[in-house]
Amino acid sequence: MKSPFAQAAAETLAKGIGRRDFVRVVAAVSAGAGLTAAGAGCANHESVQAETVGAAGGTPKGFEVLQPGHGSIAGDHYLQSNPDEVLWGYVPTVHAAASMRMRSGQTITVDTVSHEGVLEDQGRNPVEYFGGRGVDQSEVLQDAIAVAADYNRTPRNFDKDGPHVVTGPVFVEGAQPGDVLKIETLEAIPRVPYGVVSSRHGKGSLARTADGGAPDGISLDEVMPPVATDRRPGANPADYGNVSTFTAVEDGHGVMAYGDARVRFPLAPFMGIMGVAFSQDRDPTAATANSVPPTIAGGNIDIRLLGAGSTLYLPVFAEGALFYVGDPHMAMGDGEVALTAMEGSLRGTYRLTVCKPGSGDAPSVAYHYPFAETSDAWVPIGLSDPDGAIDGNGSDLNIAMRRAVVNALDFLQNDQGMDRATAYAYLSAASDFVISQVVDRTVGVHGQIYKSHFQG
Repeated sequence: MKSPFAQAAAETLAKGIGRRDFVRVVAAVSAGAGLTAAGAGCANHESVQAETVGAAGGTPKGFEVLQPGHGSIAGDHYLQSNPDEVLWGYVPTVHAAASMRMRSGQTITVDTVSHEGVLEDQGRNPVEYFGGRGVDQSEVLQDAIAVAADYNRTPRNFDKDGPHVVTGPVFVEGAQPGDVLKIETLEAIPRVPYGVVSSRHGKGSLARTADGGAPDGISLDEVMPPVATDRRPGANPADYGNVSTFTAVEDGHGVMAYGDARVRFPLAPFMGIMGVAFSQDRDPTAATANSVPPTIAGGNIDIRLLGAGSTLYLPVFAEGALFYVGDPHMAMGDGEVALTAMEGSLRGTYRLTVCKPGSGDAPSVAYHYPFAETSDAWVPIGLSDPDGAIDGNGSDLNIAMRRAVVNALDFLQNDQGMDRATAYAYLSAASDFVISQVVDRTVGVHGQIYKSHFQG
């Protein structure tokens, strides 16, 4: 039964972002979690780390900050992001020990922690970082505080490691190499009423190259963040001059202030990282791989369609699949151009189901490549270099685009019975292909093949 707040929040969300976008964040309503926050003020700081700062002004009325163990937990199982159950900057390999076991078809709720506000260039002290932006200590997640203070599973090297706090892996009984893990996102609920978008030197779509030059197509004057503010290298990442934009949440929207104005955009929570173990490093003690580049086993795939109500299919490479999640996003535009999305901790609930070859329970493409679907569309995926950074990373969007198109053709031919020539013509006439992200070393493209076109 919905709480009175949940009903009110549903009405507010539907009014604020429209019925179509409302389904993407309905999970937050069903659990009674609000999406409102006080209006964002503006304070510009001429400091080593430039900031656009909004004042949270306290927990908004009706919003339940989802501290570990508190609030609605919908899954059959529950996994927290304790320091000894996360990897910071890495994802598990096929050699990793599982944090939890579950049966195929069961559900699991995972409390994820955003890396933003926790990272070294932000001081590695979320109480201090968010407190400086008007957030009361009671609104800072206890697991974020614990990860920042107590994480020691792997050495932390800000310049080398990925930024993401990754939770898991989860062993799904019955999963074997050659199967598919079907991941249904049932809920994606904001745990706090704020997020952060960051742009870091040397990263993002307009970053300068490793040798200090401008990337092809732009000049040094067009690099972002500006070259003049780049104070790398150094012993303290907080001195690098990276830029973080604190973003308040108001009536189901992210709010950024600039000067005397502000910009508002709808929230659409989803998990940037959903994956299964892939790396087959010959050293059995190598239990981790860098969290930044996605692979054919998923990971940091960053597709904004993968919120509540979506399904992601991933090929399995290890016994038990070893499912993991992280990189929670409250909102993201296709491309994720500045480097990050609106990063903010989420509580996600997933149904994990093992699909066997020949069962018809998963698209045929999914047995060798990631594939997704929403209520409206099938989503073929292409990656520029999906082997886990073996021999480096290729970042050619043309390659990612071609693979997405080939995977779409294979799906239409093998699963929908369409001849390949007609399928190619249909894709050109009626499907959409967009950039998933251009910032994760391995870049991505995904398509949408609309289900309504196949209803006669």
